[in-house]
Amino acid sequence: MARRVPEGPPPPPVVQKVRMRYAKRGRLRFTSHRDFARAFERALRRAQVPMGYSAGFSPHPKISYVGAAPTGVASEAEYLEIGLAREVDVEALRAAIDAALPDGLDIVEAVLAGPGSLPERMHASAWRIELPGISTATAAAAIAVFLACDEVPIQRPTKDGQRTVDARSPVLSAAVSDATVTPDAQPRAILELVVRQVAPAVRPDDVLAALRAVAGLALELPPVAVRVAQGPLDDSGAVGDPLAADRITAETAL
Repeated sequence: MARRVPEGPPPPPVVQKVRMRYAKRGRLRFTSHRDFARAFERALRRAQVPMGYSAGFSPHPKISYVGAAPTGVASEAEYLEIGLAREVDVEALRAAIDAALPDGLDIVEAVLAGPGSLPERMHASAWRIELPGISTATAAAAIAVFLACDEVPIQRPTKDGQRTVDARSPVLSAAVSDATVTPDAQPRAILELVVRQVAPAVRPDDVLAALRAVAGLALELPPVAVRVAQGPLDDSGAVGDPLAADRITAETAL
């Protein structure tokens, strides 16, 4: 049977690539990656963005997502890249898409894409996890036990059954900051993690499961996790800005 060829002219080529940092905040942290992708594509249409499209029988807008945070986790550091069929003002593009998205899904920054791969810059994530009802001393003691372990295998439920994941090895640093006290006098320890990007990804709930397994840290109230950074690691072990190289390229071109 002869192979069918799509009718009509091919889509126009991509002439501009833009990389964006977006945030999931408040109640919108419960948005899944699939829900965000649908909302983002609707926002592109509302904002009349001149998207580039793939060829074939089912053209799709040229969007590449990088390392999406788990459902239920807030984030200040989610990233994507889009390909455009014509050149636009990047800041005007950011503002138009942000206005077309619901509050809590926010386009924080947009830059022209420079050379290199954005996913290859994502070496680690920095997380901030609030632990309601847990004191600083209790959290610090649990972290000390966890860091003393070479590995901590935990069971993660998947659609194919239980999977064993080492929640210790990817954790590059873990610290507990001073607890704050809520209006009802509940202690609230703050756990700060830097976790290397591995496959499968180690998530905040995996680390909490490991703390429960090795140190008996049991939470009676739901934790609140926020990804505060995602990108390359510097010499000090801190997570850097993955868009910094793109800004330098854009400034050099001016």
